[in-house]
Amino acid sequence: MTRVLPHRLLAGLVPAWLGLAGPVRAEDAPPRAVVELFTSQGCSACPPADRLVSELARDPGVIALTLPVTYWDYLGWKDTLASTSFTARQRAYAGMRGDRQVFTPQAVVNGAATVVGSDRAALERSIRDPGTAASLPVRIRSEAAPDRIVIDVGPAPEAGRTAELWLLPVARTREVAIGRGENRGRTVTYRNVVRGMHHVGSWHGAPARYEMPRAVLATADADSYVLVLQAENNGPGRILGAAKGPGL
Repeated sequence: MTRVLPHRLLAGLVPAWLGLAGPVRAEDAPPRAVVELFTSQGCSACPPADRLVSELARDPGVIALTLPVTYWDYLGWKDTLASTSFTARQRAYAGMRGDRQVFTPQAVVNGAATVVGSDRAALERSIRDPGTAASLPVRIRSEAAPDRIVIDVGPAPEAGRTAELWLLPVARTREVAIGRGENRGRTVTYRNVVRGMHHVGSWHGAPARYEMPRAVLATADADSYVLVLQAENNGPGRILGAAKGPGL
């Protein structure tokens, strides 16, 4: 059963590729969809959605992300990967849509469409929707140099577009043995776990280059990263462009 939120309511081993002497270029092929799964280790309905995200992560045209939330921690198990910033992001999406729907497992596609995260058919329809790919019109490329990540964002297809560029450190795989709560005794494997959100800069529609220190990845215990260019107007809006880092 889908869990609905009541209305009232980092230093690991440095991944091998981080230590490479030369630059590492991310894949150039643009994605057609970014899927954000809001999930929780304390939610009995979430493991099927977690498995579905693992499958989607193998699709080169989909950026599938796991964002564990905190609001089910009171059920007896504190989610070991969760962040209050992801809880706030999920609520902000609901505020932008105006539907106040905050639940787990919840998937948000390209910052716009929302579906039950374990509903394969609904999620695949959202990804295939002709409007989905069209909502990622801005090309992003990146290169991981020894000490920094260099990011190139292309032009807007039409004048007047502005957005914010974010770098999300990502842990490719995390396996968690859950000791208490609704999933007690289960070991769940999570793919593409977001380990934070770093604001890179504002984008005003023209081609632009940005840089971020590469150290943000090691600090977050991350294997790679995802870049997201997102329209914002007092909250997260449509995603206009995205790119995977090396190894994703």
